[in-house]
Amino acid sequence: MTPPIAPVEAIGDDLVAAPLKAAQTEPATQFGTWFTQELANVNTQMVNAEQSVAKLAAGASGNVHDTMIQLEQARLSFQLAINVRTRVLEAYQEIMRMQV
Repeated sequence: MTPPIAPVEAIGDDLVAAPLKAAQTEPATQFGTWFTQELANVNTQMVNAEQSVAKLAAGASGNVHDTMIQLEQARLSFQLAINVRTRVLEAYQEIMRMQV
């Protein structure tokens, strides 16, 4: 017969309450701030990709593979930002159509 499992007293309230305290003390990141930061990241990726293409065209960089990867990452980031913007506008329009 196995002995019963002893209660874990070392955990206490600290580990259980810590995530709740952290969630209450940190302000929620607003969507507008997040979206602005992501647009800045997309812009940075696009500028870096453009600079990489310019270096490749000038012959300063012979790595076509890295240039193509940067271009594709910038393109995908831009498409994602456009899709998020479209979804947000559609949600806003749907809310505005609701009758109060």
